[in-house]
Amino acid sequence: MGLFDRLRAGLAKTRERLLKAIPWGGDPEEVLEELEMALLAADVGVAATEELLKEVRASGRRDLKEVVKEKLVQMLEPDERRATLRKLGFRPQKLRPVEPKGHVVMVVGVNGVGKTTTIAKLGRLYQGLGKKVLFCAGDTFRAAGGAQLAEWGKRLGIPVIQGPEGADPAALAFDAAQARKARGLDLLFVDTAGRLHTKQGLMEELKKVKRAIAKADPGEPGEVWLVLDAVTGQNGLEQAKRFHEAVGLTGVIVTKLDGTAKGGVLVPIVRTLKVPIRFIGVGEGPDDLQPFDAEAFVEALLEA
Repeated sequence: MGLFDRLRAGLAKTRERLLKAIPWGGDPEEVLEELEMALLAADVGVAATEELLKEVRASGRRDLKEVVKEKLVQMLEPDERRATLRKLGFRPQKLRPVEPKGHVVMVVGVNGVGKTTTIAKLGRLYQGLGKKVLFCAGDTFRAAGGAQLAEWGKRLGIPVIQGPEGADPAALAFDAAQARKARGLDLLFVDTAGRLHTKQGLMEELKKVKRAIAKADPGEPGEVWLVLDAVTGQNGLEQAKRFHEAVGLTGVIVTKLDGTAKGGVLVPIVRTLKVPIRFIGVGEGPDDLQPFDAEAFVEALLEA
């Protein structure tokens, strides 16, 4: 099964909800009324839905489905210049494969979103692109968190910097950043805690980890990626705002899109955070973590 076919399969629940609800060939006002309800049900959010409907009405065009597709693609584009080009009718060149800035990617997110598994999939992906990868098992507060990433490292042939349960994650991240430099490796993925069993706040701990990485390797981490579970929808967005305020996100990875009918949540993520979706997870398989392509996503969402 090709990438687009896996994407379509992963978005089946959301697509079914949208396509069943919207009578595209009917009366325009009836279409827009049903579209509004369907978008809200798919977790696009009130503000984004109102904006989309306003622009669709203002277009004056009758091929409503094509207008909706165009507007959704624009709304999934956080780069204002590229979004403006789309509004003017230009199709910006497709994004290249995701090339992380710098050498260290700090991966954040609450427990249960699939953070550690996502790191393993990222390691496999970049290995396949010829990169030399290192993992840091920095989620030292979660029982067996380090062991889980260590097992993935063993399977993939990727070295893992690991400490005992309860070890200082900032110190571990410092060691890992130094090790990456010393070994001349291309990429370090740092796993982090999703919650703490101490009095110290999670966000303060993550800030400490980020500072430790910068101390060991000035200019790093080049990327801070948030892993967000699509099933949590709008509640996940509130968490995302806190992560962004604390550590400055540079990208979002949305997992478990295949398990929900609320795939529209990507729209408010981009609108709220103003950061790009880097990858989406549309299944449990190792190849089901896909670089995000707004046009392909919308096509898979709205085409039967």
